[in-house]
Amino acid sequence: MNSKQMTYLIETAKTLNLSRAAENLYISQPSLSYQIKVIEEEVGFAIFDRIGKSIRMTPAGQELVTSLQRISRELQFAIEQAQNMGEAYQSSIKLGFPARSTLYYLPEAMRLFEEKQPTVQIVPEIQAVSDTISAFMQRDLDMILLPRDEAEKLTGVAIHPLFVSHIYLLCQQSDKLAELDKVRTEDLAGRTLLVNGGSSPTLRKVQQRVVDTVPIHTYNSPTHDFTLIQVASGKAICLSPGYLNDHSEQFAWIPFDCPEEFDYVLVIHQDNRTPSIKVLIDILSDLYQQSELNL
Repeated sequence: MNSKQMTYLIETAKTLNLSRAAENLYISQPSLSYQIKVIEEEVGFAIFDRIGKSIRMTPAGQELVTSLQRISRELQFAIEQAQNMGEAYQSSIKLGFPARSTLYYLPEAMRLFEEKQPTVQIVPEIQAVSDTISAFMQRDLDMILLPRDEAEKLTGVAIHPLFVSHIYLLCQQSDKLAELDKVRTEDLAGRTLLVNGGSSPTLRKVQQRVVDTVPIHTYNSPTHDFTLIQVASGKAICLSPGYLNDHSEQFAWIPFDCPEEFDYVLVIHQDNRTPSIKVLIDILSDLYQQSELNL
């Protein structure tokens, strides 16, 4: 199956209409039907069930197309990154981390790195932690940012400390809680606290302790972005690691009185002796050591 045939399948699965898919692909419907038949013969199973003039995906077809969509995205990304290399770069460092704000100093680090290593490109890849670890272990990533407890589970790696982040109470700037120097559990009594969702085990532990200690309402939040919208609307408050602060000053971030913290490290393969990797680690480490941010 070639990349064009992958595109044919993905578009047909999206529309579930051969005529519309063919129109979107700028080919005739008979040509599209023929290509699908050729693909089905190649893979050895039906991808679509024909029901009169309609089609629907078979379970096997659904599984195949889901995988092809992922492969197509990865292929496009690979092509674009190769195009970015152009004539200016001779190599690259692929760096994986879970959210833009988690590596607040990366843009500055990239600028400083470019001055020292002008022929090496830094390629940021923002992924979920599980995906980041998987890609790293398959050597699709050169370096990743992880909590220390996750990094220490890996074998064949070298760990470099980067920063320790604490827990903050996140609320509107006009909230009375924003006037406090430090928020304690008892200060949250009677409020609505966003919980669960994408919270780490450490943060869930703190959330549960608050719920068990004071009378408080809770509201489930599936993601950090959902949480920010709820806080912006005045509907609720939340507890959040300081590394998620984008320092836009839209919200108040007040230190929360608890012992829990997040120890983040950079992880590379133990056998990676590439000089440019060390240069990047040193730059990031220096930036965080000199930082005046409240992490």
